[in-house]
Amino acid sequence: MCPIKTLCGASRVGLLTSFQKEVPRFCRCQMASAWQSVQSMHQWMLENGDKRTDPWLLVYSPMPVASIFLLYLGVVWAGPKLMKRREPVDLKAVLIVYNFAMVCLSVYMFHEFLVTSMLSNYSYLCQPVDYSTSPLAMRMAKACWWFFFSKVIELADTVFFILRKKNSQLTFLHVYHHGTMIFNWWAGAKYLAGGQSFCIGLLNTFVHTVMYSYYGLAALGPHMQKYLWWKRYLTSLQLLQFVLLTTHTGYNLFTECDFPDSMNAYVFFYCVSLILLFSNFYYQSYLSRKSKKT
Repeated sequence: MCPIKTLCGASRVGLLTSFQKEVPRFCRCQMASAWQSVQSMHQWMLENGDKRTDPWLLVYSPMPVASIFLLYLGVVWAGPKLMKRREPVDLKAVLIVYNFAMVCLSVYMFHEFLVTSMLSNYSYLCQPVDYSTSPLAMRMAKACWWFFFSKVIELADTVFFILRKKNSQLTFLHVYHHGTMIFNWWAGAKYLAGGQSFCIGLLNTFVHTVMYSYYGLAALGPHMQKYLWWKRYLTSLQLLQFVLLTTHTGYNLFTECDFPDSMNAYVFFYCVSLILLFSNFYYQSYLSRKSKKT
């Protein structure tokens, strides 16, 4: 307890002196209490994770991911300023390799989520996490870790935009989606490496296979543009993904399922936010432009 003492019978000068002494002590106590709460929460996060995934890269503590996130925000803020007086960097070869490598990684993760869930007889409506060390349970946990790590790799998308001076691509939607996904899936790998989490990975890796295929083909050069008429449908596919995930998690919030309601609720509202943001992007990119042309 850190009370501020009051002296009812004291003079005004005495009260002011007492106040000046007690307020700093009160603030120090409050800060110490807040810091202790942070330490307790951090300790709880360390001790209550999935013991199978704790030894894996970037999983045990939230600090590495938090540091990556802060570095990411720093790059988003400082990058365009540093590039302002410089010429765009030619990254054609890098983008071709990067995007098609991400296609391969997405295909691999989609395969792992699909095949492992089928071999494990997963329910597509309600699936608890299997925390055992059986081969299939470990295989699913590794697929979840790869999915988390892919979100760290995907931060490179932003760096490439900055180096190419494509600052119009650095929208709130882009930064919000990339920045939050590393935290979302750090929590997935740390606490829920399996179970219903696989539904998110399964849908997202399929969408990303299509998305990075598009970006890889676009990186080949302007002569590919006539084959890339389906960009609008890629955005529609992304929206459909979020609608399906919102429906799935919403269903599980009102049914008996041995999977944390807190996680289902978080995924539900997160997907709602993405539906709103992607819907706005779709409207601004396609419907609004079309109406202006007519």
